[in-house]
Amino acid sequence: MALDIDAIRARVPALKSGTARFDAPGGTQTPQPVIDAMAEVLAAPLANRGRTTEGERNADRTVLEARDALADLLGADPLGVVLGRSATQLAYDLSRTLAKDWGPGDEVVVTRLDHDSNIRPWVQAAEAVGATVRWADFDPATGELSPEHIAAVLSPRTRLVAVTAASNLIGTRPDLPAIARLTHEAGALLHVDAVHYASHVLVDLAALGADTLVCSPYKFLGPHMGVLAARPEFLETLRPDKLVPSSDTVPERFELGTLPYELLAGTRAAVDFLAELDPGTGGSRRERLASSFAALEAHEDALRERIERGLAELGGTTVYSRAARRTPTLLFSVAGLSPAEVYQGLADRGVDAPAGSFYALEASRHLGLGDGGAVRVGLAPYSSDEDVDRLLAAMGELRG
Repeated sequence: MALDIDAIRARVPALKSGTARFDAPGGTQTPQPVIDAMAEVLAAPLANRGRTTEGERNADRTVLEARDALADLLGADPLGVVLGRSATQLAYDLSRTLAKDWGPGDEVVVTRLDHDSNIRPWVQAAEAVGATVRWADFDPATGELSPEHIAAVLSPRTRLVAVTAASNLIGTRPDLPAIARLTHEAGALLHVDAVHYASHVLVDLAALGADTLVCSPYKFLGPHMGVLAARPEFLETLRPDKLVPSSDTVPERFELGTLPYELLAGTRAAVDFLAELDPGTGGSRRERLASSFAALEAHEDALRERIERGLAELGGTTVYSRAARRTPTLLFSVAGLSPAEVYQGLADRGVDAPAGSFYALEASRHLGLGDGGAVRVGLAPYSSDEDVDRLLAAMGELRG
């Protein structure tokens, strides 16, 4: 079923500003039901989690509902859902915990395709204990990161492979199940950055083969926080640094301090909003999410193809998003104009398509773009054909 884009847009107040927004890879705009859910939690009695007072019960229910919603979104067990400040923070916490068992002679694999939050925590943790970091390259001509690129740097000494499920810079979606098989055959763990991926594709933790996976609700219509998912039995084997009085149960042992209840309520509401994108579907929330994401992928791919055709017809543009499987995210440069000039020119015409390397510093350098990157166009559930019309018209004016 096709998405009712007008109905979706009507529930996102920020779109009333009139800007055609292509900045979703950096964070989506917030639907009204998400805003309302956050306000309702803050307006009700709240306390630390418990079962005695109303405030305690409200807090406990909010946490459990968020875990259940995220488990449905990620194909995970609620007891394996860890809540945190950001995906970056969770990656750092996990890297330090795992590195307690690493030492000289051990190896960690990172890729040049990744956002720095899935590179630097692992590099720094390895360096701190004397482990070796090995780098997997991607093909800059195609944007592809293949299983063969990973296999080339695996060894019996590999302890962990960190790889993105989708590049936030150029949208490439590596073959994660194949990479997972290679990683596990080498006796290593696979950590997956699904921050960009989870905005466009329904995550299935087991199908991807990830031992641990992170995402960020603010990339899929929710508030600013981070999520880590894993099998509860795997989390039971880890001993993170924590306060002595804090809970030692899983997943609470990984959650430092009091959780932000309003953000958890907003995250639950964001998942429910996504599950309602295809309103004619019944069944469980996971089943409704599957239907919604199928419709979302079709909608976003159609818009992406329009943008690609339009940029090609304009001429003078180089598009770096070329992988066979990719998210609706395009990185491009324009002959004769700097990325900053294109960004400003589009902004002057009411089109928000920012420029930079977007923390994918290694990828930008590997593409030959240095630290400055290029212009990025990214889509969201509320992106419309009219937005694309405005983008292409603005680009035509800039080229003219």
